[in-house]
Amino acid sequence: MSSELPVLKAKDAPDMGSFDWADPFRLADQLNEDERMIQESARAYAQEKLQPRVIDAFANETTDASIFKEMGDMGLLGVTVPEQYGGLGGSYVSYGLVAREVERVDSGYRSMMSVQSSLVMYPIYAYGSEEQRMKYLPKLSSGEFIGCFGLTEPDAGSDPAGMKTRAVKTANGYKLNGS
Repeated sequence: MSSELPVLKAKDAPDMGSFDWADPFRLADQLNEDERMIQESARAYAQEKLQPRVIDAFANETTDASIFKEMGDMGLLGVTVPEQYGGLGGSYVSYGLVAREVERVDSGYRSMMSVQSSLVMYPIYAYGSEEQRMKYLPKLSSGEFIGCFGLTEPDAGSDPAGMKTRAVKTANGYKLNGS
């Protein structure tokens, strides 16, 4: 048995010339025209409007709430929500493209968008009454309303089903009980 390593010849090397490092799965080739337009709009917004805010937001531990309104004005919130409720009526691929472009700039901004779109708006659309859809979705899609999602409690960790906090209706709105 020889202890020498095999010598690779040029013919054995993979052809890396045609590999696109920016799009390794050739996703762009699979998009329709609407999806490309949404992606380009999201990319331009993320690079031109969000990117300059990242350092200041980190340094000062702040979030500019006007980002929601800007994203709403561009249709980046509620991408999959039907137009009748203020959304774009786009595909889940379109939503993923928007999330990808925002994520390129900052995970926090992408989380803001995802919570608004997926954890707030989708349940209202899927499980809410028609009255609730008409009341909340247009304002959430536009960024006029900002939704939230409670996930972590001391005794539940990040298990939403184990949370003890409850909202109790009162004469003036709701009272939150829990920790």
